[in-house]
Amino acid sequence: MKPTAMRTHMCGDLNASNIGETVSLCGWVGRRREHGEHLAFVDLRDHSGIIQCVVDNDVDVRSEYVVRVTGVVRARPDGTVNTTLSTGMVELGECVVEVLNAAEPPPFPVDARADDVDEMIRLKFRYLDIRRERMQKNLRVRARINSAIRQEMETNGFLEVETPLLMPSTPEGAREFLVPSRKEPGSFFALPQSPQLWKQLLMVAGVDRYYQIARCLRDEDLRADRQYEFMQLDAEMSFVNQEDVLENIGKAVIAAAKAVVGEEPPPIQRITWREAMERFGIDKPDLRFGMELVELTPLFASTEFKAFSGAECIKGIRVDAATYPEAAAYGRNKLDALTDRAKKIGAKGLVWMKISADGVIDSPVAKFLSDDERAQLISTMGAVEGDLLLLVADEWNTTCEVLGQLRNDIGRPPVHQGPYRYVWVTEFPMFIGIDPISGRPRPGHHPFCHPHPDDMDLFDTDPLKVRALAYDLVLNGWELGSGSIRIHEPEMQRRVFNQLGISDEEADKKFGFFLQPFKYGAPPHGGFAFGIDRLAAILAGEENIREVIAFPKTQSGSDPMTNAPTPVEPAHLAELGLRLLPPPASS
Repeated sequence: MKPTAMRTHMCGDLNASNIGETVSLCGWVGRRREHGEHLAFVDLRDHSGIIQCVVDNDVDVRSEYVVRVTGVVRARPDGTVNTTLSTGMVELGECVVEVLNAAEPPPFPVDARADDVDEMIRLKFRYLDIRRERMQKNLRVRARINSAIRQEMETNGFLEVETPLLMPSTPEGAREFLVPSRKEPGSFFALPQSPQLWKQLLMVAGVDRYYQIARCLRDEDLRADRQYEFMQLDAEMSFVNQEDVLENIGKAVIAAAKAVVGEEPPPIQRITWREAMERFGIDKPDLRFGMELVELTPLFASTEFKAFSGAECIKGIRVDAATYPEAAAYGRNKLDALTDRAKKIGAKGLVWMKISADGVIDSPVAKFLSDDERAQLISTMGAVEGDLLLLVADEWNTTCEVLGQLRNDIGRPPVHQGPYRYVWVTEFPMFIGIDPISGRPRPGHHPFCHPHPDDMDLFDTDPLKVRALAYDLVLNGWELGSGSIRIHEPEMQRRVFNQLGISDEEADKKFGFFLQPFKYGAPPHGGFAFGIDRLAAILAGEENIREVIAFPKTQSGSDPMTNAPTPVEPAHLAELGLRLLPPPASS
């Protein structure tokens, strides 16, 4: 790093090549250790690393003091080299210390020991937490990802355009944050769930290739991979098909990963939504482990076992005793817990079977199966002695989803644990189920996805069988993002709205500003967006995106550092034309 008026080097940059040089360093005091009557060792820290400074024992510096140290770089004495530090071969001697700012004792150690501190305390003093090596590393991982994305997108002809944060309320599937208008009391802006409408309008405007590292906001319950505010790479392209979009977004993702891990990950795999559900029971499959779902419906087509007879779909998973010895050896209590878990997810029940010596099935239901069914089951599942089989018989989607969840519960490794397995999931359903209130289909992604051209004959008669030109990118079981080829024909857009129960009048009212431009020559276009927080968390080795966000909210949605959200003065509410309802009475 280039020298400044106060320092010549960063703490972590010094090594044996600097021996004999007089240098000036700035940073924070880590630890101080007394060394005899006249000397003390002081660990000086900045974001680049730590250097040991040998100072006069009379120098009054304590933990987290901000200091400037000038001294001579010298080799550490024999037997004192610290191989865990990049600077462990050298130390700073003949030190002159200038205290730039004193500090009170911090509420927790500003080092790795803070990992064991209650997260609420870490977030309350986040500015201290960020000083730690772990947080410094994580924020720099994000910076490298952003830099690599920008370079790759611009290399491929994308133009960075900023879109508005204040926009009209639109039904995109998630709850919005609303902003009251002072100029027009009773009216509201919405904060963007995504720049979806704007980027499609940019295609109408002839921008051709747009991208933005965009801030998006959704008022949804928080969890390990979700915050109110999140950052995503947002992109849109004109005159393209699905292959063009996947190729360009794939390049950006691979470039970002390579910038962090130093090597190019394997090519991104691809499966359809239907295949993902059939094999893994989930639309964001984790490909790092097996235990795939096995189709068993034909095997039990003529069974006399009532729980299986007439079931729409029967599938099973094999818990391999060699790979998962603990799970395969579950006792009755654990198996009952698995059954309860399956019922909680939505299944009517769960059938378990243990494979004993000589291929004998140990299960409460074994006596209801014929010899041929038992033999075929063992052969079809590839089961051997010690394995545990878990079977579900139900509607197709329930069977897949329940076994998919159990598969993850039993076998899924931590999300950041290698290897990195990227997969495109394509051909999502255009609509997912029927809304019980309106009786209308619900959109699978959002109402701007183009229906698959091969399924247009089903659009009006059997919409739930229509596929969309929609696709997701998944990494190690986490959905990074989604996209689609968009509807660019006004009449097709109205047909989708009508299918969702949105009348032409309502569509004009809510989306008139969006639909009107499409009458003036909208090009075929498609795009994608993926979450940078999620990608950064996985590549940084974190299980929670809060660890790669400088100032996140807690899982309850609050900010312990600023105490937000906070009440506002009555005068402010009056200025906005708002009045608060009394809190609901406690039951």
